[in-house]
Amino acid sequence: MKKIALASLLLVASISLEAREQLKIVGSSTVYPFSSSVAEELGSVSKYPTPVVESTGTGGGMKLFCAGADENSPDITNASRRMTLKEFYTCDRNGVSDITEVMFGYDGIVLAQSIENEKLNITKHEILLAVAAKVPSKDGNSIIKNPYTSWNQINPELPNKKITIYGPPKSSGTRDAFEEMVLEYQTNEIKAYRDAGLKGYRVVRTDGVYVPSGENDNLIVTKLTKDKGAVGIFGYSFLMENDDMVSAVTIDNIEPTPETIASNAYPISRSLYFYVKNSHNYIKSQAAYIDLFISEDMIGGEEAILAEIGLISLPLDTLEKVQSHVSSRVKLEESDLKSH
Repeated sequence: MKKIALASLLLVASISLEAREQLKIVGSSTVYPFSSSVAEELGSVSKYPTPVVESTGTGGGMKLFCAGADENSPDITNASRRMTLKEFYTCDRNGVSDITEVMFGYDGIVLAQSIENEKLNITKHEILLAVAAKVPSKDGNSIIKNPYTSWNQINPELPNKKITIYGPPKSSGTRDAFEEMVLEYQTNEIKAYRDAGLKGYRVVRTDGVYVPSGENDNLIVTKLTKDKGAVGIFGYSFLMENDDMVSAVTIDNIEPTPETIASNAYPISRSLYFYVKNSHNYIKSQAAYIDLFISEDMIGGEEAILAEIGLISLPLDTLEKVQSHVSSRVKLEESDLKSH
């Protein structure tokens, strides 16, 4: 009887593995529009069901993806920054030890405002002074609690407007990338931070000036249409999708465009990723989805489908390298992340 029962359980498990064809995808709100477009395309042009794509934020997606490799766990997680070593170790500890990293395009983190406002240009350093919890004193000799409440206090040439910044929460990859590129990179180089033992400081103020606004970037766009004096932080694709309501704040006199972002001329540019759980390759739609996502039609060059909704596409020579890397399902190693 026990043998029959065991055989029955194994048969049920086998049928279950064969049965699930619908991919489960989680992660970045920035990547969500691109991932959803590929999912819808797969559902319309193939025999497979449309994958379920959930916007959880990069950090939230990594937690779900790395929690285990059982059938009900996500098959793919989207990320608007690279997986961290801590996340890699969590994955490995929980049996998610065979992962392929896919870099599929570029994005800019934009600051935007209501289209009704006059054009605004701020420097990367002025953004640091507006956002960081601790900033250099006026004489530059010490680090103090951020005293700035209006833009003209930072620079008399900026508008006499209250500083209100709607931005992503801590779970967001956009927030991680923003903290790294705008705060950490600059404070590494500023003597006052080094002298105070705060080299690489990346703490965002929590006194109400910076307002975490959830993982839905469209919500930030809505807030900007109502709060005309505010600035919002989100990915370039949301600027493109809502250019009838919001406009970009130029940074160091550079406007975010596909050309300035792809060339890294725009000061807050980054790469976008998704991560594949290779142990879930028994789900037949997984390979079909990945191949469609990294096809030339989707992400290769300015005429690519995803470029139409704001993705900064890969040059074709780079795309070929990505396709080769993915077709071999190259396993992500600890050393890859350490070399970043």
